[in-house]
Amino acid sequence: MVYLDHNATTPVDERVLEAMLPCLKGTFGNPSSIYSLGREARAILDRSREQVAALVGAHPTQVIFTSGGTEANNAALKGFAIPRTGGTIAISAIEHASVVEVASALAGYGWKKRAIPVLDQGTLDLAALKSFAAEADLFSVMWANNETGVLQDIASVAEIARENKVVLHTDAVQAAGKIALDFASSGAHLMSISAHKLYGPKGVGALIVDKAIELEPLLHGGGQERGRRGGTENLAAIAGFGMAAELALSELDERARHMMLLRQQLEQQLALAVPDAVLFGQQAERLPNTVFFAVPGIESETLITALDQQGIAVSSGSACGSSHDEPSHVLKAMGVKAETARCVIRVGLGKDNSEQDIGNLVAVLRSQVEALKGLAAMSWA
Repeated sequence: MVYLDHNATTPVDERVLEAMLPCLKGTFGNPSSIYSLGREARAILDRSREQVAALVGAHPTQVIFTSGGTEANNAALKGFAIPRTGGTIAISAIEHASVVEVASALAGYGWKKRAIPVLDQGTLDLAALKSFAAEADLFSVMWANNETGVLQDIASVAEIARENKVVLHTDAVQAAGKIALDFASSGAHLMSISAHKLYGPKGVGALIVDKAIELEPLLHGGGQERGRRGGTENLAAIAGFGMAAELALSELDERARHMMLLRQQLEQQLALAVPDAVLFGQQAERLPNTVFFAVPGIESETLITALDQQGIAVSSGSACGSSHDEPSHVLKAMGVKAETARCVIRVGLGKDNSEQDIGNLVAVLRSQVEALKGLAAMSWA
Protein backbone atom coordinates (compact mmCIF):
# COMPACT_ATOMS: atom_id res chain seq x y z
CA MET A 1 0.00 0.00 0.00
CA VAL A 2 1.26 3.47 -0.94
CA TYR A 3 -0.02 5.58 1.95
CA LEU A 4 -0.60 9.21 0.99
CA ASP A 5 -3.05 10.45 3.62
CA HIS A 6 -0.71 11.74 6.33
CA ASN A 7 -2.98 14.72 7.07
CA ALA A 8 -5.55 12.24 8.39
CA THR A 9 -3.06 10.34 10.53
CA THR A 10 0.51 9.08 10.47
CA PRO A 11 2.03 5.70 11.29
CA VAL A 12 3.75 5.47 14.65
CA ASP A 13 7.51 5.87 14.24
CA GLU A 14 9.46 2.84 15.51
CA ARG A 15 11.49 5.12 17.79
CA VAL A 16 8.24 6.43 19.25
CA LEU A 17 7.05 2.90 19.91
CA GLU A 18 10.30 2.14 21.71
CA ALA A 19 9.75 5.14 23.98
CA MET A 20 6.24 3.93 24.80
CA LEU A 21 6.99 0.30 25.60
CA PRO A 22 8.57 0.83 29.06
CA CYS A 23 5.36 2.55 30.18
CA LEU A 24 3.35 -0.48 29.11
CA LYS A 25 5.65 -2.87 30.95
CA GLY A 26 7.77 -2.03 33.99
CA THR A 27 7.10 1.69 34.48
CA PHE A 28 3.40 1.38 35.27
CA GLY A 29 3.25 3.69 38.28
CA ASN A 30 0.84 6.58 38.70
CA PRO A 31 2.72 9.87 38.13
CA SER A 32 0.93 11.35 41.15
CA SER A 33 2.28 8.70 43.54
CA ILE A 34 5.29 9.62 45.69
CA TYR A 35 6.99 6.21 45.91
CA SER A 36 9.67 5.14 43.41
CA LEU A 37 7.39 3.74 40.70
CA GLY A 38 5.39 6.94 40.79
CA ARG A 39 8.52 9.09 40.67
CA GLU A 40 9.77 7.14 37.64
CA ALA A 41 6.48 7.78 35.90
CA ARG A 42 6.60 11.45 36.89
CA ALA A 43 10.07 11.78 35.38
CA ILE A 44 8.78 10.44 32.05
CA LEU A 45 5.82 12.81 32.20
CA ASP A 46 8.02 15.81 32.91
CA ARG A 47 10.48 14.88 30.18
CA SER A 48 7.67 14.46 27.65
CA ARG A 49 6.24 17.85 28.59
CA GLU A 50 9.65 19.42 27.94
CA GLN A 51 9.89 17.69 24.55
CA VAL A 52 6.46 18.87 23.45
CA ALA A 53 7.11 22.41 24.68
CA ALA A 54 10.39 22.56 22.76
CA LEU A 55 8.66 21.59 19.50
CA VAL A 56 6.34 24.61 19.63
CA GLY A 57 8.54 27.14 21.42
CA ALA A 58 6.65 27.12 24.71
CA HIS A 59 7.54 26.69 28.37
CA PRO A 60 6.79 23.24 29.80
CA THR A 61 4.40 24.72 32.37
CA GLN A 62 2.26 25.98 29.47
CA VAL A 63 1.58 22.45 28.18
CA ILE A 64 -1.69 20.74 29.15
CA PHE A 65 -1.88 17.16 27.92
CA THR A 66 -5.24 16.17 26.41
CA SER A 67 -6.71 13.21 24.55
CA GLY A 68 -6.02 14.89 21.19
CA GLY A 69 -6.62 17.94 19.06
CA THR A 70 -10.40 17.84 19.42
CA GLU A 71 -10.22 17.95 23.20
CA ALA A 72 -7.58 20.67 23.04
CA ASN A 73 -9.85 22.81 20.85
CA ASN A 74 -12.79 22.19 23.16
CA ALA A 75 -10.70 22.93 26.24
CA ALA A 76 -9.49 26.21 24.75
CA LEU A 77 -12.81 27.58 23.52
CA LYS A 78 -15.14 26.24 26.19
CA GLY A 79 -12.60 26.76 28.93
CA PHE A 80 -12.37 30.45 28.05
CA ALA A 81 -15.98 31.13 27.10
CA ILE A 82 -18.19 29.21 29.52
CA PRO A 83 -17.10 30.99 32.75
CA ARG A 84 -17.83 34.36 31.13
CA THR A 85 -21.32 35.77 30.76
CA GLY A 86 -21.66 35.83 27.01
CA GLY A 87 -19.47 37.36 24.33
CA THR A 88 -18.57 36.99 20.67
CA ILE A 89 -16.32 34.37 19.13
CA ALA A 90 -15.05 34.92 15.60
CA ILE A 91 -13.67 31.90 13.75
CA SER A 92 -12.34 31.52 10.25
CA ALA A 93 -14.78 30.03 7.75
CA ILE A 94 -12.41 27.09 7.15
CA GLU A 95 -11.95 25.76 10.69
CA HIS A 96 -11.97 22.09 11.66
CA ALA A 97 -15.29 20.66 12.85
CA SER A 98 -14.01 20.60 16.44
CA VAL A 99 -13.85 24.40 16.34
CA VAL A 100 -16.93 25.05 14.19
CA GLU A 101 -19.21 22.89 16.32
CA VAL A 102 -17.86 24.22 19.62
CA ALA A 103 -18.39 27.79 18.46
CA SER A 104 -21.99 26.92 17.57
CA ALA A 105 -22.52 25.14 20.89
CA LEU A 106 -21.43 28.26 22.79
CA ALA A 107 -24.71 29.88 21.74
CA GLY A 108 -26.21 27.95 24.64
CA TYR A 109 -23.97 29.96 26.96
CA GLY A 110 -24.96 33.33 25.53
CA TRP A 111 -22.15 33.61 22.96
CA LYS A 112 -22.51 34.89 19.41
CA LYS A 113 -20.56 33.30 16.54
CA ARG A 114 -19.10 35.18 13.61
CA ALA A 115 -17.46 33.56 10.58
CA ILE A 116 -14.41 35.33 9.15
CA PRO A 117 -14.32 34.89 5.36
CA VAL A 118 -11.32 33.74 3.37
CA LEU A 119 -10.07 34.80 -0.05
CA ASP A 120 -10.10 32.54 -3.10
CA GLN A 121 -6.70 31.01 -2.28
CA GLY A 122 -7.85 30.09 1.22
CA THR A 123 -6.08 32.85 3.15
CA LEU A 124 -7.93 34.82 5.79
CA ASP A 125 -9.54 38.11 4.81
CA LEU A 126 -7.67 40.29 7.29
CA ALA A 127 -9.80 43.34 6.50
CA ALA A 128 -12.88 41.37 7.51
CA LEU A 129 -11.09 40.17 10.63
CA LYS A 130 -10.40 43.76 11.63
CA SER A 131 -14.08 44.60 11.21
CA PHE A 132 -14.99 41.86 13.71
CA ALA A 133 -12.30 42.80 16.21
CA ALA A 134 -14.20 45.59 17.94
CA GLU A 135 -17.02 43.25 19.02
CA ALA A 136 -15.04 40.01 19.45
CA ASP A 137 -13.77 38.55 22.69
CA LEU A 138 -12.21 35.41 21.20
CA PHE A 139 -10.67 34.56 17.82
CA SER A 140 -9.99 31.02 16.58
CA VAL A 141 -7.88 30.81 13.42
CA MET A 142 -6.14 27.62 12.35
CA TRP A 143 -2.44 27.86 11.55
CA ALA A 144 -2.62 25.45 8.61
CA ASN A 145 -5.73 24.12 6.94
CA ASN A 146 -6.16 20.37 7.08
CA GLU A 147 -7.56 20.13 3.53
CA THR A 148 -5.71 22.69 1.42
CA GLY A 149 -2.57 22.97 3.55
CA VAL A 150 -2.80 26.76 3.23
CA LEU A 151 -1.00 28.64 6.01
CA GLN A 152 -2.48 31.66 7.75
CA ASP A 153 -0.59 34.80 8.72
CA ILE A 154 -0.92 34.18 12.46
CA ALA A 155 1.42 37.06 13.31
CA SER A 156 -0.94 39.55 11.62
CA VAL A 157 -3.99 37.93 13.21
CA ALA A 158 -2.28 38.13 16.61
CA GLU A 159 -1.43 41.79 16.09
CA ILE A 160 -5.07 42.61 15.39
CA ALA A 161 -6.14 40.53 18.38
CA ARG A 162 -3.70 42.20 20.77
CA GLU A 163 -4.60 45.70 19.56
CA ASN A 164 -8.26 45.00 20.32
CA LYS A 165 -7.69 42.93 23.50
CA VAL A 166 -9.09 39.80 21.87
CA VAL A 167 -7.87 36.38 23.00
CA LEU A 168 -6.47 34.33 20.10
CA HIS A 169 -6.66 30.55 19.82
CA THR A 170 -4.95 28.76 16.94
CA ASP A 171 -5.49 25.15 15.92
CA ALA A 172 -1.96 24.12 14.94
CA VAL A 173 -2.69 20.40 14.69
CA GLN A 174 -1.69 20.20 11.01
CA ALA A 175 1.20 22.63 11.32
CA ALA A 176 3.08 21.08 14.24
CA GLY A 177 5.91 18.89 13.04
CA LYS A 178 5.69 20.17 9.45
CA ILE A 179 6.77 23.79 9.86
CA ALA A 180 8.60 25.70 12.59
CA LEU A 181 6.31 27.00 15.32
CA ASP A 182 7.12 29.41 18.14
CA PHE A 183 4.27 29.92 20.56
CA ALA A 184 6.22 32.46 22.57
CA SER A 185 6.65 34.86 19.65
CA SER A 186 3.49 34.03 17.70
CA GLY A 187 1.22 36.29 19.71
CA ALA A 188 -1.33 33.52 20.19
CA HIS A 189 -2.77 32.92 23.65
CA LEU A 190 -3.86 29.31 23.08
CA MET A 191 -2.60 26.62 20.69
CA SER A 192 -3.83 23.08 19.99
CA ILE A 193 -1.61 20.23 18.75
CA SER A 194 -1.94 16.47 18.35
CA ALA A 195 0.51 13.55 18.44
CA HIS A 196 -0.89 11.34 15.70
CA LYS A 197 -0.28 13.97 13.03
CA LEU A 198 3.49 13.78 13.64
CA TYR A 199 4.16 10.02 13.89
CA GLY A 200 3.01 9.68 17.49
CA PRO A 201 0.14 7.64 18.93
CA LYS A 202 -3.53 8.46 18.63
CA GLY A 203 -5.42 9.60 21.70
CA VAL A 204 -3.01 12.24 22.98
CA GLY A 205 -2.54 15.92 22.26
CA ALA A 206 -1.86 19.16 24.05
CA LEU A 207 -3.22 22.63 24.62
CA ILE A 208 -0.58 25.32 25.00
CA VAL A 209 -1.77 28.12 27.28
CA ASP A 210 -0.42 31.62 27.81
CA LYS A 211 0.13 32.09 31.53
CA ALA A 212 -2.08 35.18 31.52
CA ILE A 213 -5.16 33.22 30.38
CA GLU A 214 -7.52 31.67 32.90
CA LEU A 215 -9.42 28.60 31.70
CA GLU A 216 -12.15 26.56 33.32
CA PRO A 217 -11.17 22.86 33.11
CA LEU A 218 -13.38 20.55 31.05
CA LEU A 219 -12.48 17.73 33.44
CA HIS A 220 -12.39 18.26 37.18
CA GLY A 221 -10.79 15.61 39.32
CA GLY A 222 -7.57 14.89 41.11
CA GLY A 223 -5.69 18.05 40.25
CA GLN A 224 -3.58 16.61 37.44
CA GLU A 225 -2.03 18.94 34.86
CA ARG A 226 -1.77 21.68 37.51
CA GLY A 227 -5.51 21.45 38.07
CA ARG A 228 -6.28 22.17 34.43
CA ARG A 229 -7.32 18.64 33.38
CA GLY A 230 -8.36 16.01 35.89
CA GLY A 231 -7.62 12.33 35.36
CA THR A 232 -4.58 10.07 35.55
CA GLU A 233 -2.30 10.85 32.62
CA ASN A 234 -2.01 8.37 29.73
CA LEU A 235 1.70 7.93 30.35
CA ALA A 236 2.55 5.59 27.46
CA ALA A 237 0.82 7.84 24.92
CA ILE A 238 2.39 10.95 26.42
CA ALA A 239 5.85 9.35 26.29
CA GLY A 240 5.23 8.58 22.64
CA PHE A 241 4.09 12.14 22.04
CA GLY A 242 7.23 13.47 23.66
CA MET A 243 9.50 11.33 21.51
CA ALA A 244 7.53 12.17 18.36
CA ALA A 245 7.89 15.87 19.19
CA GLU A 246 11.63 15.54 19.79
CA LEU A 247 12.12 13.73 16.49
CA ALA A 248 9.93 16.19 14.61
CA LEU A 249 12.00 19.09 15.92
CA SER A 250 15.39 17.51 15.22
CA GLU A 251 14.36 16.35 11.73
CA LEU A 252 12.12 19.29 10.84
CA ASP A 253 14.24 20.83 8.08
CA GLU A 254 15.13 17.48 6.53
CA ARG A 255 11.51 16.34 6.47
CA ALA A 256 10.28 19.65 5.07
CA ARG A 257 12.83 19.65 2.25
CA HIS A 258 12.01 16.06 1.35
CA MET A 259 8.25 16.59 1.31
CA MET A 260 8.52 19.87 -0.58
CA LEU A 261 10.53 18.13 -3.29
CA LEU A 262 7.90 15.40 -3.54
CA ARG A 263 5.11 17.99 -3.60
CA GLN A 264 6.75 19.86 -6.46
CA GLN A 265 7.24 16.65 -8.40
CA LEU A 266 3.64 15.62 -7.86
CA GLU A 267 2.27 18.96 -9.00
CA GLN A 268 4.48 19.02 -12.09
CA GLN A 269 3.61 15.45 -13.07
CA LEU A 270 -0.06 15.96 -12.29
CA ALA A 271 -0.24 18.92 -14.66
CA LEU A 272 1.05 16.72 -17.48
CA ALA A 273 -0.87 13.54 -16.67
CA VAL A 274 -4.24 15.13 -15.84
CA PRO A 275 -4.23 18.54 -17.58
CA ASP A 276 -7.74 19.47 -16.44
CA ALA A 277 -6.95 18.92 -12.74
CA VAL A 278 -7.69 21.97 -10.58
CA LEU A 279 -5.20 22.64 -7.77
CA PHE A 280 -6.46 24.59 -4.76
CA GLY A 281 -4.45 27.18 -2.84
CA GLN A 282 -1.61 26.97 -5.35
CA GLN A 283 -0.76 30.66 -5.08
CA ALA A 284 -0.76 30.68 -1.27
CA GLU A 285 1.94 29.58 1.15
CA ARG A 286 1.16 25.97 2.05
CA LEU A 287 2.41 23.08 4.13
CA PRO A 288 5.23 21.28 2.32
CA ASN A 289 3.31 18.00 2.25
CA THR A 290 -0.19 18.86 1.03
CA VAL A 291 -1.69 18.78 -2.48
CA PHE A 292 -5.45 19.29 -2.78
CA PHE A 293 -6.94 19.07 -6.26
CA ALA A 294 -10.06 18.17 -8.22
CA VAL A 295 -10.53 16.11 -11.36
CA PRO A 296 -13.69 17.65 -12.83
CA GLY A 297 -16.33 15.14 -13.83
CA ILE A 298 -15.16 12.34 -11.52
CA GLU A 299 -16.57 12.32 -8.01
CA SER A 300 -14.16 11.85 -5.11
CA GLU A 301 -15.54 8.58 -3.83
CA THR A 302 -15.32 6.95 -7.24
CA LEU A 303 -11.71 7.94 -7.83
CA ILE A 304 -10.57 7.22 -4.26
CA THR A 305 -12.08 3.73 -4.48
CA ALA A 306 -10.39 3.12 -7.83
CA LEU A 307 -7.02 4.22 -6.43
CA ASP A 308 -7.50 2.09 -3.33
CA GLN A 309 -8.07 -0.97 -5.50
CA GLN A 310 -4.67 -0.26 -7.04
CA GLY A 311 -3.00 -0.03 -3.63
CA ILE A 312 -2.93 3.75 -3.18
CA ALA A 313 -4.53 5.51 -0.18
CA VAL A 314 -5.63 9.12 -0.57
CA SER A 315 -8.66 11.01 0.73
CA SER A 316 -11.19 13.64 -0.21
CA GLY A 317 -10.32 15.97 2.67
CA SER A 318 -10.90 15.97 6.40
CA ALA A 319 -11.16 12.47 7.84
CA CYS A 320 -13.60 13.88 10.39
CA GLY A 321 -16.00 14.86 7.60
CA SER A 322 -15.34 12.22 4.96
CA SER A 323 -18.63 10.43 5.65
CA HIS A 324 -20.68 13.52 4.87
CA ASP A 325 -22.29 13.95 1.45
CA GLU A 326 -21.94 17.73 1.45
CA PRO A 327 -18.97 19.28 -0.39
CA SER A 328 -16.13 20.64 1.71
CA HIS A 329 -17.05 23.76 3.68
CA VAL A 330 -13.46 24.86 3.15
CA LEU A 331 -13.83 24.92 -0.63
CA LYS A 332 -17.26 26.50 -0.33
CA ALA A 333 -15.70 29.32 1.70
CA MET A 334 -13.06 29.71 -1.05
CA GLY A 335 -15.80 30.16 -3.65
CA VAL A 336 -15.33 26.79 -5.36
CA LYS A 337 -18.43 25.52 -7.17
CA ALA A 338 -20.18 22.53 -5.61
CA GLU A 339 -19.77 20.35 -8.69
CA THR A 340 -16.00 20.86 -8.56
CA ALA A 341 -15.84 20.42 -4.79
CA ARG A 342 -17.42 16.97 -5.15
CA CYS A 343 -14.43 15.83 -7.23
CA VAL A 344 -11.56 16.56 -4.84
CA ILE A 345 -8.55 14.48 -3.88
CA ARG A 346 -6.20 15.29 -1.01
CA VAL A 347 -2.66 13.93 -1.03
CA GLY A 348 -0.91 14.18 2.31
CA LEU A 349 2.75 13.30 1.88
CA GLY A 350 4.83 11.81 4.67
CA LYS A 351 8.47 11.67 5.66
CA ASP A 352 8.81 8.10 4.40
CA ASN A 353 7.22 8.59 1.00
CA SER A 354 9.48 8.37 -2.04
CA GLU A 355 9.76 9.61 -5.60
CA GLN A 356 8.62 6.15 -6.65
CA ASP A 357 5.43 6.64 -4.65
CA ILE A 358 4.76 9.84 -6.58
CA GLY A 359 5.40 8.12 -9.89
CA ASN A 360 3.09 5.26 -8.95
CA LEU A 361 0.35 7.64 -7.86
CA VAL A 362 0.48 9.69 -11.05
CA ALA A 363 0.60 6.64 -13.32
CA VAL A 364 -2.36 4.99 -11.62
CA LEU A 365 -4.24 8.27 -11.40
CA ARG A 366 -3.83 8.89 -15.11
CA SER A 367 -4.98 5.40 -16.07
CA GLN A 368 -7.96 5.48 -13.73
CA VAL A 369 -9.04 8.95 -14.84
CA GLU A 370 -8.86 7.88 -18.49
CA ALA A 371 -10.83 4.71 -17.73
CA LEU A 372 -13.50 6.49 -15.72
CA LYS A 373 -13.90 9.24 -18.31
CA GLY A 374 -14.16 6.55 -20.97
CA LEU A 375 -16.97 4.85 -19.06
CA ALA A 376 -18.72 8.18 -18.63
CA ALA A 377 -18.50 8.86 -22.38
CA MET A 378 -19.91 5.42 -23.18
CA SER A 379 -22.84 5.98 -20.84
CA TRP A 380 -23.75 9.11 -22.81
CA ALA A 381 -23.38 7.41 -26.19
